[in-house]
Amino acid sequence: MMKTSPIRTAFIILVSLLSMLLVVPNFLDDDSLAGWPDFLPQQRVVLGLDLQGGAHLLLQVNRNDIVEGRIGDIRREARSILVNQGIGNLITTRGPVLDIQLTEPAQRDQARQLLSPLETVVETGVFAGASTPETAIELVGTDVIRITLTEEGIADRMSALVAQSLEVIRKRIDEVGTTEPVIQRQGQDRVLVQVPGFDDSGRLKDLISQTARLTFHMVYPSMTAEQARAQGQPSGTMIVPSADGFEELLYEDISLGGEQLVDAQPAFDQNGRPVVTFRFNTQGAITFGEITSHNVGRRFAIVLDGQVITAPVIQQPITGGSGQISGNFTSESASDLAVLLRAGALPATLDVVEERTVGASLGADSVQSGIVAGIVGTIAVVVFMLLAYGRFGIFANIALVINISMIFAALSVLGATLTLPGIAGIVLTIGFAVDSNVLIFERIKEELQSGRSPYQAVEAGFKRAMVTIIDANVTTLIAAVVLFFLGSGPVQGFAVTLALGVLTTMFSAYLVTQALIGLWFAWRRPKQVKISLISLIPDGVRLPFMSLRKVGFALSIVLALGALGLEFTRGFNFGIDFTGGSAIEVQAREGEADIAALRSQLGDLGLGPVQVQTFGTPEDVLIRLGTQDRTDAEQQQAVNQVIAAVSDEYEVRRTESVSGTVSSELAFAGTLGVIFAMIGITIYVWLRFEWQFGVGTMLALIHDVILTVGLFTLLQLEFNLASIAAVLTVIGYSLNDTVVIYDRIRENMLKYKSLSLSEMIDISLNQTLSRTVLTGVTTFLAMMALIVFGGEVVRNFTIPMAWGVLVGTYSSLFVSAPILLYLGVKTRGDAVADKSKPERRADGASV
Repeated sequence: MMKTSPIRTAFIILVSLLSMLLVVPNFLDDDSLAGWPDFLPQQRVVLGLDLQGGAHLLLQVNRNDIVEGRIGDIRREARSILVNQGIGNLITTRGPVLDIQLTEPAQRDQARQLLSPLETVVETGVFAGASTPETAIELVGTDVIRITLTEEGIADRMSALVAQSLEVIRKRIDEVGTTEPVIQRQGQDRVLVQVPGFDDSGRLKDLISQTARLTFHMVYPSMTAEQARAQGQPSGTMIVPSADGFEELLYEDISLGGEQLVDAQPAFDQNGRPVVTFRFNTQGAITFGEITSHNVGRRFAIVLDGQVITAPVIQQPITGGSGQISGNFTSESASDLAVLLRAGALPATLDVVEERTVGASLGADSVQSGIVAGIVGTIAVVVFMLLAYGRFGIFANIALVINISMIFAALSVLGATLTLPGIAGIVLTIGFAVDSNVLIFERIKEELQSGRSPYQAVEAGFKRAMVTIIDANVTTLIAAVVLFFLGSGPVQGFAVTLALGVLTTMFSAYLVTQALIGLWFAWRRPKQVKISLISLIPDGVRLPFMSLRKVGFALSIVLALGALGLEFTRGFNFGIDFTGGSAIEVQAREGEADIAALRSQLGDLGLGPVQVQTFGTPEDVLIRLGTQDRTDAEQQQAVNQVIAAVSDEYEVRRTESVSGTVSSELAFAGTLGVIFAMIGITIYVWLRFEWQFGVGTMLALIHDVILTVGLFTLLQLEFNLASIAAVLTVIGYSLNDTVVIYDRIRENMLKYKSLSLSEMIDISLNQTLSRTVLTGVTTFLAMMALIVFGGEVVRNFTIPMAWGVLVGTYSSLFVSAPILLYLGVKTRGDAVADKSKPERRADGASV
């Protein structure tokens, strides 16, 4: 080890310098970066919405709208086909089913043959020529032909429409002029939209979710909508609501579609009222000219998203291919409608199922809190390592700085988004990174105490610690991967930084530290090496852990039962991630917030139960609204009422709305994430050791999860998506500690073959105790920095993590290790002792 090759050393130095270079653009302002040479890196870390403000929307394709639209198209086509052939019929629809009842049953076979073109397929696009049946036609009785939309066809059409919607949404957002929006598909039928710096989520939602399907229909001339309802609606017509509150009877056939538009602009009419002017392409202009020429004196309706905007009388032929839409527009709404028409119509209705908005001021505060917490946590760990290990602490701190640089470099290159929980992941990585160095240094110290020379001790210390470092970090990586695939938003940001931290830690803590110590050895050639300056656990201390195991088990049972009792009696303070509803964070413009006055003021709005509570500082308040069985539009209206009521005295810093559908999915995914992480880690430990170690791991994890979750009910901390990340992090940390001890037990079982398992565990726990305590202290210091300086949002996330550090340390000493005694693990000493015991007869006498 000590004779590190020049190539290897050069590679380590190159990677370290490159990482630092990649981080530099993050410290430059826009003007300085613009003057940065082209051959140097330009990428910066992308800040999440919680760090720079902006709007987040999760939209879902409305399945009912797809079905109704497609069935409507089929109904029009079927009626047209049959009427043209003189076949009388009555068409009824219910959901995805359309029934055609023929007036003459004898024409059934002929009608079935004529309707065969409606038996369509949807191209999947996965493989060339691959397709899915969209409709199925069957004969029912003697006079009914049934056309049904298949579930596979609906799903494939929804998937195709999502792909089309992405481009329409991108055009609309680009028209507004926002920078660096995130628009991506999620699953089969959802679209995620994040727009940094755009904190008017209401306007953004209107721009994105409005279908903007523009159609032109002739108004039915001889009957009003009221008369049609009373006397019977003529065939081929439809009743459509009007913007002025009335209804219009229109022909169902579309005379002209909005897809023929090539331009739309806001303008003013001769009376100074806002209007929208539009212009058709050549084909559209010709069609528009023909319609207006043949229908002078008749009314022509312009329909937008199922509502008549205007229905003027055609005074004269319009052959120029242009016109205008008038209505009760404001300048902003006219501009937004022009944007929608230019970008094109969405192919389907998109419902907002999750909405989050962060104000710029809150984002700036979050950045400042995160930076302060990171700096304080890093300084605390650096100082502690210097005090604990002296010169070797300097080596560890240099490796730590390089580690952090590598994380930010990777985030910059990958274009990953850094969120507030992501900063928490980086601070936690600091604790894990130091743990790897502590493992190495404690190993070197043990080798020195066994009489090895400094050279041999360092070489053996790195070699023996490496296996443990890999095992400990892989378990954390499993938790991070599960978080990424089952989490969303900020939780995924946390998972990304945690996973990157695991990978960079294994590089920096081992290779960088190894290279630094190797260079120092080559320079100084020391005859003696002092590893630690101070020790929290005095050398030679041997604590009787196995003698205390029954006390430890009893304490664990009492704590676990108490936590379960709280969870079943007091219950959780679930956040809107799991219950649905809306949350609004506000800050008093002057002085402290008056909670009582706010409760009274909001209670008068008639919105049902409204929770008002302090949130961090005396100036900050969190307001929560339940779903109250409202539609998305009504829920947003309730949020707007609250904002309007408090806006004079309070600044709105953040709003979140989550539908009941999404909240149930998030709760299911979160629970699944914890279960999968535990199973994955247990299987890994099982494969690396023996099945008893895997079972011991699972029992310790269940113990840690129960106690960590119990803290949420005891303190009534909000339990949300970030809480799931906290629980999984506790699992990763606890496993980190447990695997270190299991590795030492396995090593000692090969080394001390004559000892019993109880003695073996006692020795192993005492050998690793110094490392356990040192790692717990450094990680706890990093967590305390987040709790004190990280802000209220991170505090609810990190308090359980700090508690989990204590719980994980305790369980690795008093649960996961002692439990092996009861799972059938045997050493050679145990086997010899069993053979030496006299056999007993059935009456109890010795043989």
